[in-house]
Amino acid sequence: MNLWRRLSGRSRALALTGAGVLVAGGLVTIPVTAAQAATQCSVDYTTSDWPGGFTGTVTIKNLGDPLSSWNLGFSFPNSAQKVVNGWSARWSQSGQNVTAQNESYNGSLASGASTTIGFNGSWSGSNPKPTSFTLNGTVCNGGTPPTTTPPTGTPTSTPPTTSPTNPPPTTTTPPPPGQKVDNPYAGAKGYVNPEWKAKAESVSGGSRVSNNPTAVWIDRIAAINGTPNSSSNGAMGVRDHLDAALAQGAGYIQFVIYNLPGRDCSALASNGELGPDDLPRYKAEYIDPIAAIQADTKYRNLRIINIVEIDSLPNLVTNTSGNAGGTVMCDTVKANGAYVNGVGYALAKLGAIGNVYNYVDAAHHGWIGWDSNFGPVADQLLAAAKASGSTVNNVHGFIVNTANYSALREPYVKVTDSVNGQTVRQSKWIDWNQYVDELSFAQAFRNKLVQVGFNSGIGMLIDTSRNGWGGTARPTGPGPNTSVDAYVDGGRVDRRYHTGNWCNQSGAGLGERPKAAPESGIDAYVWVKPPGESDGSSTAIPNNEGKGFDRMCDPTYTGNARNGNNLSGALPNAPISGAWFAAQFSQLMQNAYPPLS
Repeated sequence: MNLWRRLSGRSRALALTGAGVLVAGGLVTIPVTAAQAATQCSVDYTTSDWPGGFTGTVTIKNLGDPLSSWNLGFSFPNSAQKVVNGWSARWSQSGQNVTAQNESYNGSLASGASTTIGFNGSWSGSNPKPTSFTLNGTVCNGGTPPTTTPPTGTPTSTPPTTSPTNPPPTTTTPPPPGQKVDNPYAGAKGYVNPEWKAKAESVSGGSRVSNNPTAVWIDRIAAINGTPNSSSNGAMGVRDHLDAALAQGAGYIQFVIYNLPGRDCSALASNGELGPDDLPRYKAEYIDPIAAIQADTKYRNLRIINIVEIDSLPNLVTNTSGNAGGTVMCDTVKANGAYVNGVGYALAKLGAIGNVYNYVDAAHHGWIGWDSNFGPVADQLLAAAKASGSTVNNVHGFIVNTANYSALREPYVKVTDSVNGQTVRQSKWIDWNQYVDELSFAQAFRNKLVQVGFNSGIGMLIDTSRNGWGGTARPTGPGPNTSVDAYVDGGRVDRRYHTGNWCNQSGAGLGERPKAAPESGIDAYVWVKPPGESDGSSTAIPNNEGKGFDRMCDPTYTGNARNGNNLSGALPNAPISGAWFAAQFSQLMQNAYPPLS
C-alpha cells in the first residue's frame, strides 16, 4: 500500500544557457586617500562567471564615520555588461553606470562595519572588473583588479538552463582548505535562531527548550533576504542568520532548501510560489543567491548544513499516476524533470562549497517502509544526486521524519511480534509495513542507499522535534493479546489515528533533544521543524505566500484513501504553514518525551 506523509512548509540570477563553466574572480581592494573626509571605504568585488553571464559579489567596508544610509556607484568597463537582477540592495543601471542603494535593514554601517550585496549580470566579449567605486559620492580609488584566481570558498557558477531535460555540464572549483568532517554535528555548537527563541519564550515554560538549535526554512525567494511583513517565518534573511551564528560562536547552522517548482505536488498546505515549469527561475533566483551567500569566505569556518527539498523525490514514486491518490501536479513535475533536475542543481551548486553539507529528504517509515516503495525511492534519490551535473559526492547524508510525527522507537511493538500466531504486520496500523519506527527505518534505509550507489560514509538525520508522544496517553506496556489490532493499538506510543496523518497532530509532544551521533549510522537527532510552527491552516486563510488549504489540516475532516478514511487528528484554530501556533507549542511541551523538567 502506498501511503504518503506530509509536513509543513516552511536568488536572483539570470537564466542563461551555456555549454560550460568558467570561473573568473577578481578582488578589488580600494584604500582610502588622505583627501577624503567622513566617508571612506574599501570594496571587495568578485565574480563567478560562465559564458554570457555572471554573479557579482560586492562587500562594502565603511572606514569612515558611521553611516545611516549608503549609495554605492561604479561603472562597467564594457558597455555589454548588464545588471539583470540583484539582492541586498536596490540596483539600477544607466548606460555603463551602476548604482546600489541600501535596503531598510542594512543601511546603518558603523565605522569598520561591512555589508555584502550581490547581483547577477550578463556580458559579451569580456567581463572586466570595475576599477573605481564611490560611496555616497566620495571616490574610493587607488586599486586595480588583479588577475588572480577567485578567493577560497567561491563556488563554481553553473549556468542556469531553460531546458530541464538538458542541463549543462558542471565544473567544480577546489573547496576551501581542509576536508569536510565526517559528522558536521559532532563536537559543534548548534545555531539557535533568535526569532524562534523569542517565540518559544513568549509561551509559558518555553525557556526550557528555547536554547535548542532549530533549522531556518528558506521557503520562497523573498526569504533569502528576509520577510519582515510575512505571516510566517521571520524578518531575518540567510546572511542575517549566518552573521548571528558567527556572533553566537556556533559551530553549525541548518537551513531548509524548500522552493522547488510545483512544490508539494501531493498536498496543498505547503504549495509554493513557483509553477511546475519554473525550473530556470528556481536555479537563477533561488539556488544561485543562496549559494553565493553561503560561499562567502566570512563563513568558511562555520559548518553550513542544508536540508534539501522536503517531500519532493518520494512523491515521484508514490503519488503519480498508477498510485492511489496520484495527482496531476506530481505527474507534471515527474515528466518535465523539475524535481530531479532542481534537486541535482541544488546539490551541485551548494555541494561545491567546502564547508557546506547537504542532507536530502527521504520521507519516513510510514510513507516508504513498504517493499514496493523502499527500493524505488532509493533509486529515485540516486537519479537526482546524479542530475544537472551533480554526483553522489555532493550528498553528505539523508534525513527522515522531517516535520513529521513518527515515533523514534516503539518500545512495546516490534514488527517481528506475533499474536496468536498472526504477525502484527497484519494489523490495520502497520498494514504490512516492514517498519514500525524511525530509528529502525533510518538505519535500514541507509544500508539500502549505500547498496544502490551512495558513498558508504553517508549519515542519517532524524527529525525528533515532534515525535515524543509522551504525556498521560503514552502506553506503559504492550497491548492485550486478544488480536493483532488490540495488541498494536494498545501498545504503540504513536497515538495518531493513522501514519498518513501529518498536520498539527493532537496529542503530539517534543521528542529527543538535538544530539550528535546518538546511534549507529545516525549523524544526529535534529529539530528541523521548529516546534510551534504550524503545518497548515485549519480553514482557508488568504495569503501571498502560495500556501493553500488542505483538508488534512481540518479537525472535522473524516479522511480519504491515503489515511484509511480516518479523522485527520489535526488541532483546531491553526494558522498557515510556518506561522507561529502557540497552542501547539504548549501541547508539545506538555507531552514531551523524554519529559521536560
